Parts: sequence; C-alpha cells; structure tokens
Amino acid sequence: MSSSMPSLPARMTAIGIKAPGGPEMLAPEERPVPAPGEGEILVKVAAAGVNRPDVMQRKGLYPPPKGAPDIPGLEIAGEVVALGGGVTRWKAGDKVMALVVGGGYAQYCLAHESHALPMPSGISMEQAGAVPETFFTVWHNVFERGALKSGETLLVHGGSSGIGTTAIQLAKAFGARVIVTAGSEEKCEACRKLGADIAINYKSEDFVAVVKDKTAGAGANVILDMVGGDYIERNYEAAAVEGRIVQIAFQGSPKANVDFRRIMLKRLHHTGSTLRTRSIPDKGAIARAIEQKVLPLIASGKVKPVMDSTFPLIEAAAAHARMESSAHIGKIVLTV
Repeated sequence: MSSSMPSLPARMTAIGIKAPGGPEMLAPEERPVPAPGEGEILVKVAAAGVNRPDVMQRKGLYPPPKGAPDIPGLEIAGEVVALGGGVTRWKAGDKVMALVVGGGYAQYCLAHESHALPMPSGISMEQAGAVPETFFTVWHNVFERGALKSGETLLVHGGSSGIGTTAIQLAKAFGARVIVTAGSEEKCEACRKLGADIAINYKSEDFVAVVKDKTAGAGANVILDMVGGDYIERNYEAAAVEGRIVQIAFQGSPKANVDFRRIMLKRLHHTGSTLRTRSIPDKGAIARAIEQKVLPLIASGKVKPVMDSTFPLIEAAAAHARMESSAHIGKIVLTV
C-alpha cells in the first residue's frame, strides 16, 4: 500500500506538447497527479532542468520510451510527497534531485527511488534541478565509458553547454587537462573561468591543429562529442594513441564519410550511449557512483552546475527558445 502525506491534489499543471513543432507548441495543461508504483517516489517539483532531448521530443524526433509520460523533462529537484510499495530509501519530506524518464515539466513527477539523490547542502533547488541529467551523462560517458584518468587530456565539444560546463569541472576535479571548443570568444572565456586549460573558438580556429599543437603532437586521450558529422573524422585526427571518443548526441549529422584506418593505426575506441532508454539498474548504478564520487564535490563547492537562466514552468516555450538560440552558457531551468 502506498503511503502519502495528506491533501495531495488530484490535478496538477504540466506542460504538454500540442503537436510536433516550435517552442510555441509547449503549453500548460491540467493533468492528473500520478500515483507512485512499486519502487517509485512522487516528488513535488521545485525545479526542472531543460535539456536538448526535450527540444528533440518537442519537434517529434525523440519519442518517449514505452511507458514513459509524454510530458517532457528528464531531471527534477523537489520534495518527496508519496511513496510506492517497497520504497525504503526515502520518506515524505526528503529533499531530492532525480533523473526521470519524462514528466519533469510538471508540479508533480514520479522517479524511481534508485534514480534519486539526496540534495547536497550549499546548493539551491534551481541548481539541484540542473544536476541529474547532465551529471549522469558526463559521469557515465567521460569517466565510465571514456575512463578518463588524472594527467590525461579531455577534449570537450560544446564546452559552454550544460554538459560542457559540467565536464570541465569534473575533469579538472579529477586531475585531467581540459581543452574545449565553443562558438564565441565570450563562451571560450566562460569555459576558461571554469577551469578549461585551453578554449578553442571553432568558428575561427581548427580544433584538430590546436589540440595537436597544445599536446605536443600527442592528441587528446578522451573526446566527448555531441556534434557528429564531419567532427567524427576530425576527432579521430585529434585523438591520441589509445584515445577514447565518446558520442552522446548528433547536433550535426549522424552520418559521415570517415577514413577508418586511424582506428587501427591509433588503436582508438569509439563508443557512445544514451541515458533515457537504459535499464533501471543501469541508471541506479550510475546514481550510486555519483553519490559516492561527485556529491561530495558539489557539497564542498568544488563543482557546481553553471546556471544560465530560470523561467517559470508556464514559460517553458521561452526556455526552449533560449536553448535553441544557442546563446546560453550553462543550464536553463524551469521553476515550479
């Protein structure tokens, strides 16, 4: 039997997608408050992060997985208000931040208990809402798949994005050297302020040439790429021997003509992942690693989400327009 605090409303405001299209397709609507199932918690949302996959979903290019809510939003922070069967870790009133399969753009949202993290001291609810999707993605791809080690060089494309600003800080915290690409001098400067050793304006400089120059010809040990297209071959050129290229998105094309001999000559690994469709235990394992290795860094202030802007929930369309302008530096968050 699920236990809950008294007086949960039956209805809530959520952001629906009227039809595939532009930001104006996002509109507030009334929905029933969801009930937590086995192993789930219901969170009263205080903040919800806005991410590129939400934009793709709105355009009709990234349908939610089977069984996930059609409401966008992959990360939330707030207060636990009800527990499903078998939940042991949390109790009503706990402050959490959680990775969710959807439904974040709403007053209430379900999360699996193993995908929630305790809110670290020293950050606001808005900042907490900017943590899960980005930190899970960076931790799993840079440190688990990419196996970045202290003393190695990480190249991050899109250094001023939510992913990029998180990758810079975490890589520096674990002793790596960081090179980033970004699309303006202002964005490059923001990356340097966060600790990037070298920031390359990809509009005016060739990142392959700069990476080789700044590593005395050795190249980058790990490359985090969300661009794809012609970056795939250029990443192989910029990579070090035994380099690991980790693909997390294709803002360019998912197809490319590539000379694959470099994979053999340099013994490269090209891997990639998406979070949303991963199994509950997989995501739970990433959550536990973050709780051990990363939350202490957030609590101590060594690492924190870089905030671009916040918008009220009902202005989700404006938040998406901001993201698609690509003017943002860091995370965009909806406040509830």
